[in-house]
Amino acid sequence: MSDLTSLAGLRVFAVEDESLVAMQLEDILDDLACTNAGFAMRVDRALSMIDATPGIDAAILDMNVAGVKVYPVAERLRSLDIPIVFATGYGLDGIDTEWRVYPVLQKPYTAEQIGRALQDALRLTNK
Repeated sequence: MSDLTSLAGLRVFAVEDESLVAMQLEDILDDLACTNAGFAMRVDRALSMIDATPGIDAAILDMNVAGVKVYPVAERLRSLDIPIVFATGYGLDGIDTEWRVYPVLQKPYTAEQIGRALQDALRLTNK
């Protein structure tokens, strides 16, 4: 993963409603030397956290959060020009067409897949 060192210090915000997956993601981000900009387990909480958390560099969003699609969070992040990565067990088919321009991770994912998806998201927004 040496070519993923460019992610060191990246402030990543994540939305994930499954505790074990969130803990695994937190460990992966730590292994990539990213900084935890916050974790939310509900869409409404994520929206309030985004407004209260300056300096988010990128976000990883579980597509289905406690039965609610994560699109309101994605809309807010897009309006702030924050790079987005979607994570889903349904693959690309689980993402509405307009959002397929963003990297999509198929669950379960690896640290390398997270790193590459973050790099792709950053390139999309030229960050």
